[in-house]
Amino acid sequence: MKKAVFLDRDGVINQTIFRRGKPRAPYTLEEFTFLPGVPEAVDFLKDEGFLIVVVTNQPDVARGWVTRDAVDLVNHHVKETLNVLEVKSCFHTEHDACACRKPAPGMLLEASEAYGIDLKESFMIGDRMSDIEAGKRAGCRTILIGEGEGGEKIVTPDHQAESLLLATGWIVQQ
Repeated sequence: MKKAVFLDRDGVINQTIFRRGKPRAPYTLEEFTFLPGVPEAVDFLKDEGFLIVVVTNQPDVARGWVTRDAVDLVNHHVKETLNVLEVKSCFHTEHDACACRKPAPGMLLEASEAYGIDLKESFMIGDRMSDIEAGKRAGCRTILIGEGEGGEKIVTPDHQAESLLLATGWIVQQ
């Protein structure tokens, strides 16, 4: 079995854009900017033997605010630039009750099945409590980036860091 680091996309590997008073995903490559240290952090984790899988909620597609093609273009850029194994997206809203939208663990479980990932030896890194809950429900150790936007603190992350790059040191010590 392999070990992996699951990364939320917006707010962990790239900057968010404020729309409608809330932090949102960038809709175009022109709006997309990697956060400082992300390429180095991903390369370091890969060198340490981790598979890297991005798992991202993209509900603005279901809301009609952005096309799936536009999201797929941004995801392709992430996959190619960072050379990650896969970028998995949930295009549902919280009202759809799907198995893939975080805090549900569906995307992590699908990746585990597809790539032979040992979830107990893996990590979920996110900037929202829904990311942490998804990681816990899948059986991963979790790292919260920043203060943890959105939702009640139903679960406690295993670690908290200011950035993905700063989180890598804790991961390799585990």
